[in-house]
Amino acid sequence: MKNVSSPGRRPSRTRSVVRPLGSLVVGVLVAAGVVAGPSVALPSGPVDPAADPSLSAPAVTESACARPTSGDARCLAEGRVDSTTRRAAASATRSAGLARATSGLGTLAATATKPPGYGAGDLRAAYRLPAGTSRATVAVVIAGDVPTAEADLAVYRATYKLPACTSASGCFRKVNQRGAKAPLPQADPGWALEGSLDLQMVSTGCPTCRILLVEGDDPSFEALAAATDTARRLGATVTSHSYGADENAFALQFSRSYRASGMLNVVSSGDFGFTIASYPAVLSQVLAVGGTSLRRNATAARGWTEKVWSGAGSGCSAYVAKPWFQHDGHCAMRTVADLSAVADPQTGVAVYDSWESPFSTEPGWYVLGGTSASAPLVAGMVGAAGTGTTFRNANAYQRTRFVNDVVGGTNGVCGGDYLCRGLAGYDAPSGIGTPNGLRVFTG
Repeated sequence: MKNVSSPGRRPSRTRSVVRPLGSLVVGVLVAAGVVAGPSVALPSGPVDPAADPSLSAPAVTESACARPTSGDARCLAEGRVDSTTRRAAASATRSAGLARATSGLGTLAATATKPPGYGAGDLRAAYRLPAGTSRATVAVVIAGDVPTAEADLAVYRATYKLPACTSASGCFRKVNQRGAKAPLPQADPGWALEGSLDLQMVSTGCPTCRILLVEGDDPSFEALAAATDTARRLGATVTSHSYGADENAFALQFSRSYRASGMLNVVSSGDFGFTIASYPAVLSQVLAVGGTSLRRNATAARGWTEKVWSGAGSGCSAYVAKPWFQHDGHCAMRTVADLSAVADPQTGVAVYDSWESPFSTEPGWYVLGGTSASAPLVAGMVGAAGTGTTFRNANAYQRTRFVNDVVGGTNGVCGGDYLCRGLAGYDAPSGIGTPNGLRVFTG
């Protein structure tokens, strides 16, 4: 087992904890139970990070987590760190940081500046997600602590008018990899931001689901597998995994945790394009989620268009046999991915995290991407459908009429093959496509 004091921390980039005053106020109010049902009045209309002239593409992006050592996984969050995005995020952070107490109940003050990036309403509209009442438990497995997880989740859900989800109500729960409330592992800025992204995307996919955050001691395959076992033991029916590493024989030793019945594991396909298949996404029992670039298009019937994101992970396994439901002809083994959703940081999602930033920015609002965004969003959708205990990949491959086919874009060089290009029907970077409502999960 690795040293629990430093999960994935990049030694050359240690930063001091800098928190804006506003986020401290919000954190204090939430911790004290004051912000029980916060709400934020936002200007009408969504923010499109690709169309907003203040966030002109192409933007500069950076990985939240450093390259892992052997035997460890890497979180897959990608952040926009260019100056225009940073200015827009800082402005939204200052606005969202204000808070006040009214009649004994806290409400976040009205915000004049919308967070940059796609918000919950945008994503729910893009994938035509219906209102629901599912109370399924969706787990997020992460390495290290997410120190301000509950407070930051409250800010995100209030901003986008999602119902509150707190530990006091029993909706939110945070435990270590053994299932106990304490001791919690040491926090790392990159993994902590990853955790906030995951929690907020799960909330977007299923606003009414219960959320369980299980924190592994470190980013080792052993610790993350143990955390996955704990999620199942504590009643999660869906678990999101926004991490991975190149498929290898050592990692496959821990596959049992992702193969056990009774819970669906939804896993990021990776952020490095067409390359070696990523573990644990390569396991045939998990739902491997690739990535797209999502943009508004008023002339499209759907109102949106998607193409393959250049970083979306895809690959052909060297170890895992081809499952019976995959019929692509140029990979004799398991092909990654199965399904996809927005992952391109250029068309990224809004995320709030008030703890230490892994980038050269102040904490607060971020525009993030990577298949770290698509996997938890899809995990939330499975939770909303209430099918985590019964859904199998084979089901989705038989329900392609309920997805948006992703045509266009490429994530590497493969001679124009489906393994690295968005083509009609199945292709490796986007799988069978992106969800169009929840029926791909329910039939």
